[in-house]
Amino acid sequence: MAKEYIAGAILLGAAPCTAMVFVWSYLTNGDANYTLVQVSINDLILLIAFIPIVRFLLGITAVYIPYDVLVTSVVIFVVIPLGAGYLSHRYLIRHKGLEWFTSQFLPALKPVSVIALLTTLVLLFAFQGFKIVERPFDILLIAIPLTIQTYFIFFITWGIGRYLRLRHAVCAPAALIGASNFFELAVAVAISLFGLESGASLATVVGVLIEVPVMLSLVAVANRWKY
Repeated sequence: MAKEYIAGAILLGAAPCTAMVFVWSYLTNGDANYTLVQVSINDLILLIAFIPIVRFLLGITAVYIPYDVLVTSVVIFVVIPLGAGYLSHRYLIRHKGLEWFTSQFLPALKPVSVIALLTTLVLLFAFQGFKIVERPFDILLIAIPLTIQTYFIFFITWGIGRYLRLRHAVCAPAALIGASNFFELAVAVAISLFGLESGASLATVVGVLIEVPVMLSLVAVANRWKY
């Protein structure tokens, strides 16, 4: 079970955030253009580096995952959504126009992602809720390193940003983007690789539980240190 906890933590750490970063950037008055560029870079990292990083780190912990399973997971949860978004963007704008796309299509599509995420989380908590109550010590063992990792990456990135004399509007979102994780992808991959009731899935659930409060505390730090 310990190896599965580690595997879940690795999946969380290896997936750079691409969605919630807009929220963190907004809360710190970050540069929207920089945030968009960073999200694009994170998407490229997911496509190119996620599989080798996860495979390498899981290999160190002696958790063997077939390469084709990892590739399939990334194709299903990253490549297909990106491809569908790109194709729908081009096709709909060409045939319906930009105004229809932004005023009609996007608002109608927005609830779908929220509903899908909430459905996944409900299923996870339905299967893992008893373990969370039954194993508080395990939850603590998972939460502590995940929290330390998040704070550590934030302060390292913040320090580098200050050393490079970046504007606060760039330094703050950079540190927050570096510290946050794409927990939706981590949850999906953990379920597909290990199953709903696995220790890896439990670790990603803990990641979901601590992500928002930890990141909000870092938003408060970034705003307090505004320069």
